[in-house]
Amino acid sequence: MKQKTKNAFFIGIATFTALLSVWGPESVAEYQDRGRFNQIYTETANDSQAGYLYKLGANEKLSILSRCLNSQTRPESEQHSLTHPDNAGIYPESDGSYAFVANYRSPLGQEISDDRIFDKCNDALSQLTEAGILPDDYRETDAASYDATLYSAIDVLEPRNNIAVWMLNLKSNTKNTDKENRLMDICMDAEDGKIYEFFVRTSLLWEDIDTDRMIEEWARYMGLNSPAPYESDNPLLESTPYYKKYVFSGTGGESTIVTIGFYEGINELFLKISR
Repeated sequence: MKQKTKNAFFIGIATFTALLSVWGPESVAEYQDRGRFNQIYTETANDSQAGYLYKLGANEKLSILSRCLNSQTRPESEQHSLTHPDNAGIYPESDGSYAFVANYRSPLGQEISDDRIFDKCNDALSQLTEAGILPDDYRETDAASYDATLYSAIDVLEPRNNIAVWMLNLKSNTKNTDKENRLMDICMDAEDGKIYEFFVRTSLLWEDIDTDRMIEEWARYMGLNSPAPYESDNPLLESTPYYKKYVFSGTGGESTIVTIGFYEGINELFLKISR
């Protein structure tokens, strides 16, 4: 009798243990969850495990923008369509791995918004004037006189390598548009507001312009390394004899050409990324 009682006791314990192993964890978890529902808990994250935001350097931005501009024919103002030559064969054909496209979405949080673009542009132009890069006889930009379009320059094979730029163009469809002392075209970084290119009508003459000092100041303003003169025996690089080209080194042995030039007759000074 005692042996049967002892066996029943052990069987009962084994059965209870088996049931507890099956239902016990679920019941405990459910009980703990009841204590956490509708409660707010905070936890300090370990910053050392945080990722990083990939950010392009100034020379990388310049290189990508140059190649993207080379990959297509940009819409140009009336003046540029008359004065720019057919550059076919001067620059290499695009391999299709870079794109420069109009961006029809609204600017993102870190990009200059539509309602701030002209104020930011005029602030940047003032910086160029103070640095001696831009003559001080220009008229400021405004929404009534200029069209502003947001573009994306993208390395298609490495899409994280992309920059957004604002292109500002003097409206040419307005009757009797006064172009005296006007900026004709501007290419501006959509995030930091730095100006990559400009074409401006001025009272200056070519002999008044110190291109070496101008390019050094522009490189400093952009955060670029110092340029070297670009030597070429091609007489058809520009449609004007008044220009000087400079080369900026990039990553992976690549380089970018920047040109300072002058159109005589209409007295237009320009600084542009060659394309």
